[in-house]
Amino acid sequence: MCGIFGILAADGGVPKDVLDRATLSLAHRGPDDSGTSIIETGSGGQLGFAHTRLSIIDLSPLGHQPMSDPATGNQIVFNGEIYNFRELRAELESAGNRFQSHSDTEVILAGYRVWGERCFPKLRGMFAFALWDANRNRLLLVRDPMGIKPLYYYRSARHFLFASEVRTLLQTRLVPRKLDANGLFSFLAFGSVYEPRTIVEGISAVPPGNFIAVENGGLQDRGYSNPLDGRSAENSASAEIGAPSTDTVLKDLPGVVHDAVLSHLVSDVPVGIFLSGGIDSSSLVAVMSLAGIRPATFSLVFREKEFNEAEHSRLVARRFKTDHHEIMVSQEDALASLPEALRAMDQPTIDGINTWLVSVNARTAGVKVALTGLGADEMFAGYSNFRRVPRMEQAVNRFARLPSAVRKPVAASLALLAEKSDRNRKLSFLASGSDFTHPYFLARTLFTPSELQVLYAGDYESGERELKNLEQALLAACQDLDPVNRVSYLESTCYMRNTLLRDSDFMSMAHGLELRVPFLDHALVRACFRIPGNEKLRGDSPKALLLTSLGVDLPREIVHRPKRGFALPFERWMRGELRPLIEQALQHESVHSPCLNPSAITDVWNRFLTRQTSWSRPWSLFVLQRWCQQNL
Repeated sequence: MCGIFGILAADGGVPKDVLDRATLSLAHRGPDDSGTSIIETGSGGQLGFAHTRLSIIDLSPLGHQPMSDPATGNQIVFNGEIYNFRELRAELESAGNRFQSHSDTEVILAGYRVWGERCFPKLRGMFAFALWDANRNRLLLVRDPMGIKPLYYYRSARHFLFASEVRTLLQTRLVPRKLDANGLFSFLAFGSVYEPRTIVEGISAVPPGNFIAVENGGLQDRGYSNPLDGRSAENSASAEIGAPSTDTVLKDLPGVVHDAVLSHLVSDVPVGIFLSGGIDSSSLVAVMSLAGIRPATFSLVFREKEFNEAEHSRLVARRFKTDHHEIMVSQEDALASLPEALRAMDQPTIDGINTWLVSVNARTAGVKVALTGLGADEMFAGYSNFRRVPRMEQAVNRFARLPSAVRKPVAASLALLAEKSDRNRKLSFLASGSDFTHPYFLARTLFTPSELQVLYAGDYESGERELKNLEQALLAACQDLDPVNRVSYLESTCYMRNTLLRDSDFMSMAHGLELRVPFLDHALVRACFRIPGNEKLRGDSPKALLLTSLGVDLPREIVHRPKRGFALPFERWMRGELRPLIEQALQHESVHSPCLNPSAITDVWNRFLTRQTSWSRPWSLFVLQRWCQQNL
C-alpha cells in the first residue's frame, strides 16, 4: 500500500518543488521508502512521478518505485495489492519473461508489456496505478473495479496532475483552493461527496473499473471490468447466455468465500484481523481457522462498561483459539484524538472517526496489515435497508395508484408530524408526491430536499439536476436486478464506495496501515450478484447465506446479537464536552460560504439541541467547517 502522484507538463519541465511537496504530503501513506522520477515525454514535455512506499510484498529495495520496465522503458507508480500476482507471474514466466524482484508491481509492468490493456481485468486485488507507455507516449490511470483504492486527477491548460489524495493535489499549489458547489450539494445530501465529483472544484475521481488514457493532449475514459453487473438467470431479463444457474452458484459459494478470504493473506509481513465480535469479522476468523491458520486478532475495547463489547470478541477468540490482543481506550482518549482525526480527512465525511481510532491503536500495537469485514453487509443483505427499501418501493407504487383525494390528506397528516423527527420528514416527502428518483436515496439522505432548499444558497437547480442524473444512471444500471439485489448494487456504488471505502482508506493510511476487504473480492462479488435476493433473506439469522458458507458454526451469541457497528457516543459528546467547540465552529465565517445560508446553519444546531434532529446533521456542518478551514 502506498501513495502515488504525477504531473504531466505538456510544454516545459516539471517543477522539482512540486514533486517534493507531493512526496511530503503522501509520507503518511508510505513511511518505509519514497522515490521520484522525471520522464521526457518525447513531445517537448515532461512527466514527473512520485511514490511513497508501505512495504508489504517484497520488502527489499528491488520493490522501490517508480519502477521501470527495462525492455520497454515503461514506468509505473502503484498503490495497492495484487493478490494473484504469483499466478500471473508464473504464466508470464512460462512465456519466457524474466523478473528481477518478487513484487506485484513488476508483474503489472510485465503483464502490460505482454497483454497491453487486456492485463487490467486479470488483476485480482485493490489498486490504483499510473503507467507511462513510452512507445505510445501516453499516460494511463487505472483503478480497481470496486473502487477500493482512490485515485484523483486535475487538468488545466498547462498540466495534468493525479494523486492518491485530494489534499496532495492542493499541496502542489497548481490547483485552485475552491469549494466545488455541486460537490458541496452532494455532501449535504448524503454526508459524503459522490464520485466522480470531489469537494474541490476541478478535481475528479477516476471511476472504478476504468482507466483514463492521456494521449496527444486528449483524455479518454474507458471501462474494463464491473463485477457488480452479475445477473441471475431467474431475476434478470438480460442474463447472459451460459451464465451459471442459481443452484450452481449456491453450491460453489462456500469455495468462493474461502478462496476470497485466503487469497487476501498474500503478504511478506504478518496479517491481522480487526475483530469486533460481529458476524462479518468473526467469519474471517472462522475461515482462516478452518484452513489451519491461527490468526492474530485485534479488538478495540473501551474502559467504560457501557461501550465495552469485549465479551463478544473474546468469545470468538476463544472459540477459534486466535492470538488475541485487546487495545484499551477510554472516552477521554477518543475525545483527545478528534482534532487529529479531523485533520486526517481527505474529504469531509460524517463517518470515519471510528476507523481512525481503531487504526491508530492497531498500528501502535504493531499491526501493518489487517483484514476487515467491510462489504459483507452489501453482498449478503445485512443492512435493514435490504428489507425496508423494497417495502418502500411497494408502498410508493401503491400510493401512486390511490385517488388524489385520498393521497392529499395522508400527505398532509404526515406533514404535521414532519417537524417531530428526521424520519417523519422523510416519510412526509415520500408521501407528498414530490419528484424523487428512488426510495433508496431517500433512505440514505442526510438533509431532505426541503431542508436542502433552505440550507443551500448556491445554484440549487444545478446541484439537484446533477445529483438526479447520477441517481438515474445508477438506477438504469441495476434496473434488471430484483429489489434486494438492486439495493445491494446501490449500497455498493453509493454508501460503501463514497463513504465506507473512502473513509477506511484515508483514516487507516493516515497511520501507514493497510486494510484489506476480502468480501469485496471480484469473484465473490460476481457470485453474490448471481444469487436471487430472496435467497439472501432466507433463514432465521442475519446473513444466513454467509453463515452457511463458512463450513463451521459461529457462537450462537455472535449470530443472534443485535447488529451494531463500533459506535462512538457523538450524541452525548455534542451536548456536553464538544458543545462549545461546535457552537463556535458553526458561527465561524468559513462555514458561511456563498453556498450556505447562515441562519439555516443556526437552525440545524438549535433543532439538535431541542432533540428535533439527529446529531449527524450539525456534525456534518462542523466537519465541513473544519475541513474548509484546514484545506481551503
